[in-house]
Amino acid sequence: MELRTSNLDSLNKNNFDVLIIGGGINGAVAFAALAAKGVKVALIDKGDFAGMTSSNSSNLAWGGIKYLESYELLLVNRLCESRNELMRSFPSTVREIRFFTTIQKGFRFPAFFVFLGTILYWIIGRFFTQSPRYIPTSSVRAMEPVINTENTASGFEYSDCFLHDNDARFVFNFVRSGLDQGGTAANYVEAHHSSRENGRWCTQATDTISGNSFDIHSKIMINACGPYVDHYNQINNQQTQYKHLFSKGIHLVVDRITDSEKVLTFFASDGRLFFVIPMGPKTCVGTTDTPVESPVVSVTKEDRDFVLENINRLLNLPKPLTAADVISERCGVRPLAVNSSDKKASADWVKLSRKHEIATNKDDKHISIFGGKLTDCLNVGEEVAGLVAELGVDLAASDSKWYGEASAEHKETFLQQARKIDLDAMTDPSSSEPLSVRLWRRYGIHCMTLLEQIQHDPKQAELLIENAEYIRCEVALASQLEMITKLEDFLRRRSKIEQVLKLEDILSAPGLRDACELLFGDDADAKLQEYVASKS
Repeated sequence: MELRTSNLDSLNKNNFDVLIIGGGINGAVAFAALAAKGVKVALIDKGDFAGMTSSNSSNLAWGGIKYLESYELLLVNRLCESRNELMRSFPSTVREIRFFTTIQKGFRFPAFFVFLGTILYWIIGRFFTQSPRYIPTSSVRAMEPVINTENTASGFEYSDCFLHDNDARFVFNFVRSGLDQGGTAANYVEAHHSSRENGRWCTQATDTISGNSFDIHSKIMINACGPYVDHYNQINNQQTQYKHLFSKGIHLVVDRITDSEKVLTFFASDGRLFFVIPMGPKTCVGTTDTPVESPVVSVTKEDRDFVLENINRLLNLPKPLTAADVISERCGVRPLAVNSSDKKASADWVKLSRKHEIATNKDDKHISIFGGKLTDCLNVGEEVAGLVAELGVDLAASDSKWYGEASAEHKETFLQQARKIDLDAMTDPSSSEPLSVRLWRRYGIHCMTLLEQIQHDPKQAELLIENAEYIRCEVALASQLEMITKLEDFLRRRSKIEQVLKLEDILSAPGLRDACELLFGDDADAKLQEYVASKS
């Protein structure tokens, strides 16, 4: 909590070049890019970082193969470029995975025609991944026996990539990068209203934890509020050519239903893409794509029944999945950017583009970011940095690379030290991967601190919560570096513990109280009770 306290003090006392409102993927990459390029930048969010859309995705960073159907070739090209760069820059986090797709008889396109689309996709993706492969129905049965092939025309494989850890952690690592580069950020800080005063923005904000209010001053304002961009623009009298429409997507997490390490891909009963995604010892199933009016959404019985009905129809399971099998649920809205003057946008729902749009008010020095996908995040960061420069802020380190893992040399140094203390031998038997792999992916150069603590006290390598894959010293490091303000920040967003364990198992875990002490010190009991109350 010391990090957050010092950043709150900085927000109150300093004048910034840029203030970013919204700590989802768009705000996080803008923050990381600007901080690395020498801009005095601040980031605030009324909740936790990645608290809404950015923590409810499919955990996939894909090039948008489905946009070929709407002939958005330029968008697919850009997304594939960004996907490839993510894989190059984050090799431990963004990894290639095979998608195993089956086409049902009577589908709107012939199966072989759809397969030709994967060839085009591979070509647009510059042959960066493994090549697609056509699979006749007889081979589908042999390769993936869990798939119900009664109505299958044929299948095929192609490649995209996925986030090994959860999406929210991927987003937070950009926030962490911006902090490391000298940026100022704080979660649970709500912006109420911003006004132009003497050529600068004055933003009235409140720390929602303490209730203290203060003003934040900046030359430039960036509205990166995700589904609330329109709302904040209205408050601050900003008119743009874009607005948002919303699509609700849900996923259900269940115990592992197949040993396949591939993403099983289908077209659901409504004709839209449907995934069965491996998630370690669990499986993530979904998604829906339902038009909604508000960004405030929840999983309904109809949503849950739709996903369960489709998964039971498409797979040969020992017994049908029911609501009782659901461990956790993911639910969020996709904000889709449309032109404000387009009267037909809502009518052509399925054809709406998922690309981002950025609107700039040069007179007010105000930037609004609409829509977008996690895959496209690097493009958003670069575009925002360019626009900030156009608005008169000097990028002292304009050529600085602001994303990616630490260098191969740093990684080799870490691995050498890990081998010296035989770190991987300390891995708990329930873990899905060696400690050295997991710690490097999550913390990069910061994991050298963990090695020192484990070398001094091997008990620091013990799991705190059974089946959660978090060791004692990890939680201690998170308390120092990751601005964990509420217990849910750690259980749901910095980690995926809440996604893979049922609530009753989390609350009964012997190590939960210890984790709270490491995270919150003397406030451990209060924070634990706050969490329990929020779930009741």
